[in-house]
Amino acid sequence: MDWRSKMRVTLLGSGTGIPLASHGSPSILLSTERAQYLLDLGPGTLRRLAHLGISHERISGVFVTHFHPDHSLDLVHLLFATRHPPVLRQRRPFFIAGPIGLNQFLLALHSAYGDWISLPKGLVKVVEVHPGADITELCPPLTIKAAPTGHTPHSLAYRFDHPQSGSIVYTGDTVYSEEVIGLAQGADLLITECSFPDELPVEGHLTPSIAAKMATEAGVKKLALCHFYPEALASKIASQCRGHFQGELVLSSDGVEIAP
Repeated sequence: MDWRSKMRVTLLGSGTGIPLASHGSPSILLSTERAQYLLDLGPGTLRRLAHLGISHERISGVFVTHFHPDHSLDLVHLLFATRHPPVLRQRRPFFIAGPIGLNQFLLALHSAYGDWISLPKGLVKVVEVHPGADITELCPPLTIKAAPTGHTPHSLAYRFDHPQSGSIVYTGDTVYSEEVIGLAQGADLLITECSFPDELPVEGHLTPSIAAKMATEAGVKKLALCHFYPEALASKIASQCRGHFQGELVLSSDGVEIAP
């Protein structure tokens, strides 16, 4: 069986919180031979799933990197849509995994929306992930680990290893981070942010050259850049990377599939 029957990623949103027709807010669909998962779910994620012919009912779990709206807003949509009676009657249990503070974040959402996003007991499992934790039990056969990114006090990057289809690391928003480099060591695919060009660096985010340096230091085979602000899209991202990373480079766009 080839990689597509085992594990694949689809970039649902390769942009940021800035509304762009070409680049939606951050979200990735991770598919294995057993299940499908969302890595972040910015606004518009469920609609982009529907465009691919995939119902939100099929999502077995969600991994949130941090709680900024452009990475988490469609969590409200997911919970609300799950309450639709025909969905609720047949919905299988699923999980929401995220950094320290996830339980408090969900409580705040419930304070705002009340029963409109409340689900029956046992339908959703909430998992707060600590840096360095191994959360493999969530979705076999994947081995899953997490590391801090430094973007927020508790933001996380995730690594997914498949016994037959390689390894994928998704950082969400990050700074230059030894912890992320360690997490990504030898990975087949590193998906990381590239918010701004080298000439317009912004604290808390990566530029092309820094992302490329991290990929080289981690020894990854393939680097996929995403989370582009308009300033990055208007720049020469690839050329700014090339002096620092010699592996395969992908400039992500919405809907693209990337092999590990």
